[in-house]
Amino acid sequence: MSSREQNKAALYEKLMLLRDVTNSTSMNKTSIVVDASKYIEELKQQVETLNQEIGTSEASTVENSLPVVTVETLEKGFLINVYLEKNCSGLLVSVLEAFEDLGLEVLDARVSCSDRFQLEAVGGDMTVSTLLIVIYWHKFLQHIEGHADGIDAQVVKEAVLQAIKNVQDSEQ
Repeated sequence: MSSREQNKAALYEKLMLLRDVTNSTSMNKTSIVVDASKYIEELKQQVETLNQEIGTSEASTVENSLPVVTVETLEKGFLINVYLEKNCSGLLVSVLEAFEDLGLEVLDARVSCSDRFQLEAVGGDMTVSTLLIVIYWHKFLQHIEGHADGIDAQVVKEAVLQAIKNVQDSEQ
């Protein structure tokens, strides 16, 4: 097969893929491209509509100083989600200290401390060293299984809420 035939076959394959993605029923190249262009415009309109809805939602939300804290018990620890409309100086440190006081080690976390405070963390038993996590992952999972049983989700939630309250009280 010549290079030209290969290019033609590749172009046809890509055109059929574009046709499938854009839900076009056309068979000629020009119509498929026109349908794709219309599809892109529809997507842009949907994005704009969603952005407007988000903007309206944010504008109508009264600034809430109450934190939202959820704690879910996992097989080997806890999934902790913290959301606060307004970030406070020292909040992350306070929450991490609360974890430490409970004997929880942060195994994985995502944090945003810009205008709002958002934290998603996975906490497990601190008695397992970080070295074991890196070197012997499977042994680590077997080792910590059941170690976080001494602490329940409500205790973790109350500790996080208390840490938030302490920071908010110190700012006032």
